Amino acid sequence: MSGLEVAWFGALCDDDTEQLGVPAPHLLSSFEHCGDIVRCAVDQGFDNILLPSGYQLGIDTLVFAGGIAPDVRGRMKLLTAVRCAEMWPPQLARQLATLDQMLDGGLTINIISSDLPGAPLDSEPRYRRTAEVMAILRTLLDRRPVEHHGEFFDLELEPPRIGTVSGSCPPLYFGGHSEPARRVAAEHADVFLTWPDTESAVAELVADMNRRAAVHGRQLRYGFRCHVIVRETEADARAAARHLLATLDAAEGDRIRGASLDSTSAGVRRQAELREGSDDEGFVEEALWTGIGRARSGAGAAIVGDPDQVVAKMRRYQELGVEVFILSGYPHLAECELVGRHVLPALRDVTI
Repeated sequence: MSGLEVAWFGALCDDDTEQLGVPAPHLLSSFEHCGDIVRCAVDQGFDNILLPSGYQLGIDTLVFAGGIAPDVRGRMKLLTAVRCAEMWPPQLARQLATLDQMLDGGLTINIISSDLPGAPLDSEPRYRRTAEVMAILRTLLDRRPVEHHGEFFDLELEPPRIGTVSGSCPPLYFGGHSEPARRVAAEHADVFLTWPDTESAVAELVADMNRRAAVHGRQLRYGFRCHVIVRETEADARAAARHLLATLDAAEGDRIRGASLDSTSAGVRRQAELREGSDDEGFVEEALWTGIGRARSGAGAAIVGDPDQVVAKMRRYQELGVEVFILSGYPHLAECELVGRHVLPALRDVTI
C-alpha cells in the first residue's frame, strides 16, 4: 500500500441532501440510491468508496457491500465500515474474508470503535475492546490461529477455511483524536484517518502519530475524510456553499449534530473549534470552509474553490503526508460527477 488513493463516500446512513437541514426523502439510503452513488464513483475512476455504518440510520453496510460487489469487482475497492461491538470477531472475520473473495481482493476495512446498541461503554474500555477486535481480526485474516485471553474476548481457535484473496488481512483504516484512539491506531491501524483540519494541525497530527507508531516498530499511512465543493470558478463554488446552508435553521442544525452517536467525541469538538475560529463566511484558512459542520456531526468542513484551488489544497495536504483522501459532497451523486471531472485528472497528474 503506497501512493495516492482517492475515495468517494457512499451515503448509507441517510446522509444525503440537497440543502443541509432540509429533509430529502428521495435521497434517503436505499440499495438503489446508494448503488447509483457507487456506480458513479466507479465510472468516474475513484479508487475506493467508503461505505459508512450506523445503527439508528440507513441500511446495513455488509449486506449492501455484498449486494453491490458484482458492480465493483475488479474496478474499484470497497472501504467497508464495521462497528466493533456489534459482531463476534471470528464471525466477522469470516464475513470479511467472504466479501474480499466476492470483490476479487478489493476489500479495505474501516474500523469503528462503536458501542453495542443500547449498551454504551466509557471511552477507555471501549477503545481497549476495539484494540482486541483489531488484533483478533488481523490474526484470523492473516490465516493464523488465535490464542487470545483478553479483557473482553477469551478464545483459542483456528482461522476459518475461507480466507482473503491475498491470504492476509486487508488494510485497516481507523481514526480518532482522543488519547486512547491514538494509542489504538499507532499499534493496530494501517491507515490513520482524520477529519478536515488546518494544514498546521494536520502536520502536528502526522508528526505525533509517526512518533507513536515508531514505538511499535510500525509505519502508518494517513487519510483525510473531507467534503468538497468544486465549480468552474471560485465565485460559483462559494455560491454553492452558501446555497447549501441557505435555509438552515440554527436550532435544526443543533438538533442534527446532537443526535449523532459521536456528538461528544474529541474529533467533533475539534470541528467545533474550527467553526469558532472561522471568518464571517465560515473559512478557517484558504479554501477550507467550516459551514457543513453547522448541520452535521463528524467531518464538518469542505475544501471549496475552483479546480485549481481544490487540487492545490489537496496537494498541500499530500506534502504533509496525506496519501488517502475520502471525499464527499451534497448531493452525493451530482458532486461525485463534478469531483471526478474537475479534480481527479489534475490531482493524479502530479506525483508528490
